[in-house]
Amino acid sequence: MKKIALLLGSLFLVTTVAKAQVSPNNIIEEVVWVVGDEPIYRSEVETQIQQMKYDGQKIDGDPYCVIPEMIAVQKLYLHQAKLDTIVVSEGQVNQEVDMRLNYFIDQLGSKEKLEEYFRKPITEIRSELAEYVRNNNIVQEVQRTLVSDIKVTPAEVRKFYNSLPQDSLPTIPMQVEVQIISLYPQVPQQEIDNVKAQLREFSEQVNSGEREFSTLAILHSEDPGSAMRGGELGFVSKATLAPEFAAVAFNLNDPKKVSKIVETEFGYHIIQLIEKRGDQINCRHILLKPHVSLKDVESSVHRLDSVRNDIAEGKFTFEEIVPYISQDKDTRYNKGMMSNNNTGSTRFEMSELPQEIAKAVAKLQVGEISTPITTIDVKNNKEVVMLVKLHSRREAHKADLVSDYQVVANMLEAQKRAQILQDWVEKKRRDTYVRIKEGWRNCDFRYDGWVKEQR
Repeated sequence: MKKIALLLGSLFLVTTVAKAQVSPNNIIEEVVWVVGDEPIYRSEVETQIQQMKYDGQKIDGDPYCVIPEMIAVQKLYLHQAKLDTIVVSEGQVNQEVDMRLNYFIDQLGSKEKLEEYFRKPITEIRSELAEYVRNNNIVQEVQRTLVSDIKVTPAEVRKFYNSLPQDSLPTIPMQVEVQIISLYPQVPQQEIDNVKAQLREFSEQVNSGEREFSTLAILHSEDPGSAMRGGELGFVSKATLAPEFAAVAFNLNDPKKVSKIVETEFGYHIIQLIEKRGDQINCRHILLKPHVSLKDVESSVHRLDSVRNDIAEGKFTFEEIVPYISQDKDTRYNKGMMSNNNTGSTRFEMSELPQEIAKAVAKLQVGEISTPITTIDVKNNKEVVMLVKLHSRREAHKADLVSDYQVVANMLEAQKRAQILQDWVEKKRRDTYVRIKEGWRNCDFRYDGWVKEQR
């Protein structure tokens, strides 16, 4: 049970945990703080403490001081959102709720087991989770609005950097720049035809009533995320689906019928409608992927091996041949240089590289080219054969202003954001009625002034 709690501990935070209640075996719920006209209950505090313990989160200080203050700060943000009429998209909330519920159901095995664990029906779990997601998104939107105008100038960054003690500078892990040449072995047409024939057979079996769609999905679907749920995706919006898939799925009307075969970047699908709800849909699908033959993979490996030998013999350079042979559209016109989507730069920490590329890079000196490697390109879910060149390597070092300007600028921006939010909370607290119950006041709070003369 503790392992399950570790998994689910983040499901409900302060706004969705224990509600005020009365039972024959318990006294009336104890109100320990009041912020504006919003109460904070002892059960909220204790449930949150328990959840953080299950999650392995360290509580820095007395939990009966830290947690109520954390809840109180959230209530200040939510109150400001009401004043500013800040709302979030209910479609986005529902989408996140469905994703979380589907994940938890995956881990526990079924909706019934989820209900058993929380001792409440799925509708109530969904409602409480929606409240948490909604409030969390609202708080983030208020914070984003408060710090949206932050900008730093080069002069400010230099001054900030020069004011930092050397032992306060972050250590930048080793970073590399990587170039690639990519070939995608072609899938034989016969393999595609075989996949389509198998999907047509599944459709006939379902439409005739011979087999259940969910059973076939469990047995045959190559989508690991949904196969064990009988192919069920949960409620999703069009934006979360491949466009070709969404176009067919949202036009389905008969839950007893199976869609035509749909091709996406992931493979070939058949789809069965379960339910439509506003701008969202819940459906099942079976995914089959045509597989590249070993012969075609070996052909690509042989071709890149020849290219590597020609480069070594000086017939052309890596950079010269990239636009003529590489099939990776993101790098072929940039001398094969990979870009880091997280930072927008060409530098990667080793942990940020795809696993097989990282393994290849670890064996290379700067300027060296790997032997051909075979891996899966996660961008389009296709098998790919690559040559990898290590363009540059910079060992771990303390951040410096020349090479790591953006890191230092981000530190300054983060400091400014934190200060703005802290100043805002302190001002908001001064303008808001707060009452703390006797016995809950003797705390070293993060923000001063919560406790005033109270009788």
